[in-house]
Formats: sequence, structure tokens, C-alpha cells
Amino acid sequence: MTSTTAPLVTVDTVSRRFRLGSNVVDALVEVSARINSGEVTVIAGPSGSGKTTLLTILAGHETKDSGVIAVHPPMPPGAPIERLNWGYVGYVPQIPALLDELTVAENIELPARLAKRKFRRRDRNSTGGWATSEIMGRLEIDHLADRFPSQTSGGEQQRTAIARALRLLPPLIIADEPTGHQDRARVRIVLDTMKEYARTGRAVVIASHDDDVLAAADTLIRMQDGRLHTEWAHA
Repeated sequence: MTSTTAPLVTVDTVSRRFRLGSNVVDALVEVSARINSGEVTVIAGPSGSGKTTLLTILAGHETKDSGVIAVHPPMPPGAPIERLNWGYVGYVPQIPALLDELTVAENIELPARLAKRKFRRRDRNSTGGWATSEIMGRLEIDHLADRFPSQTSGGEQQRTAIARALRLLPPLIIADEPTGHQDRARVRIVLDTMKEYARTGRAVVIASHDDDVLAAADTLIRMQDGRLHTEWAHA
């Protein structure tokens, strides 16, 4: 690990098992890792290696069977990572999960609504986050503000989900294959946005097979069969 970064989340010997009929599948086997603030951490590995399971546990969408996940600085009492909300974790799932009845801009603003914060599209200070128009411009979806998800492409929906995750500037962004539906030019736009976001002192964790994403990692974690096999960081 680099000496100039500080851990935001530490994962210590975390395991997760699933029962499929009469079989037991070890999705994660005593995985230990450190997620540093100021970095883009990429988790790589073949399908079934445990990447998505690790991400959903980090995002609080799934429980671990054993091990410890610690947040630095610690969350307030009664707020373990399993119950973190939009204010701490921004999650980008493989399937964007946009609400069909909301426009693109309204989907992006949803975290602010759920947080019951006052907001305006063009006022950064009203939420303490990036203004919706600003993040849409960064991700080249500003022209889609008033369209519904069904009127946009898969790549545009994916970038809408990324914008939604970034909206409130949470300390931790977790993204599962966020470039899977992007062309090369927009892969670069997504990566540049994620790297700029991390440089503000926050942490970004991405699961990906994309060579461009792997090359952009500050820290790369390779997994196979539920186990962490290698980990490296740029000097």
C-alpha cells in the first residue's frame, strides 16, 4: 500500500457462504483488504470469483457470515456498515435500477430527496454535493435531463446511475462493472470522473473486467474462487 493514503474501510477475514440446494458455495473465504481514501481500488477476477459479493457486503446490501468490516473514522454507535445509507455509500449496481416514472434528472436527485435535503438543480450549496446539472455535464447526459429512462440507451442509463451515486458526495463509491455499456470514449469519461472524485479524499471501489479500468487503478485486487490472490498499489 502507499504510505500517503489512509484507510477508509478495512476488511478483515470476511467470509460468506451460500446454500444452493444440497451444495454449499464459498463465495468469500477469509478476504482481507484495505480501501484507502484518495484512491480508486479495482477488484478484478473471473465471473464467480466473489467480486460482486464483496461489493454488496461493502455496500450494506448483503450480510457477511464472519469477519470484520471497520470504517475509519468509526461510524456513530448503532450505525454499522451493514446499515449505511446514501449519505455514506453511493452504490452503482450492474443493472442501473432507475425508477421508470422519474426523469433522468429526478433519478439523479433521488438521494437528495431521500435525505430530505433542500435542493435545486443549479445550486451546489443547497445540498453540499455536486449540483445535478454539473454531474450530468461531466458524464455527458445533461441533454437527457427531462427524458425518462425508457427513452435513453443502456450506456446513458448506466451513467445516470453513476451520477445518482455521486450526487451527495458520499465518502465511499462502490461500482459494479460501471463501464460495461460504454464505448471507449465514455469509458474514459467515467474513469476520469471517478479518479477526480477519489482525489477529493474519498474512496472509489470498482469491480471490473475492463483492461482500461484495471489500468486506472491505484490499488488492484485480484480474486478467484472467493479468495484474494494478489494485491498491488502504485508507488
